[in-house]
Amino acid sequence: MSLAYDLTPQEMPEDVTPEMVERIDEICAAYRGKPGALIPVLQKCQEVVGYLPVPVQEHIAKALGVPGHEVYGVTTFYSFFSMEPRGRHVVRVCMGTACYVRGGKEALDRLERHLNTPVDTTTEDRRFTLEQVRCLGACGVAPVVVVNQDTHRKVMADAVVDLVEQYD
Repeated sequence: MSLAYDLTPQEMPEDVTPEMVERIDEICAAYRGKPGALIPVLQKCQEVVGYLPVPVQEHIAKALGVPGHEVYGVTTFYSFFSMEPRGRHVVRVCMGTACYVRGGKEALDRLERHLNTPVDTTTEDRRFTLEQVRCLGACGVAPVVVVNQDTHRKVMADAVVDLVEQYD
């Protein structure tokens, strides 16, 4: 990765607009010099761009005056941060024991086929990111599917496609 080993700045990806970079600069300026600022800055910048590619991380490191490897380390440590583009809707299917036994795996398989994308990837149109999670702690209403912030209970494989198609 360039942050740790290559000092050559990388170009911003095409989907990172000048307006996004301006907003990142505003966020960094508001937090510059404040202790513990890196995680909130990364969260806000990810909200602006949708993910944190290496060039954005380099930009943040420079704007905050922190080493690039520190930004990269935090970004890769926390699963909340993504270095890959994400869909407008993040679909998480629980694979905890109760969900798995009650049909969560079948629902996940059906979504992979319907969305034509494997788990932990994003559809080409960036509409959906499909993820599996180990346990959402809702075993009594298994299987559970979470779309963005909406939790759906007892989602069977026959209904999961209709469920995600409700999100445009």
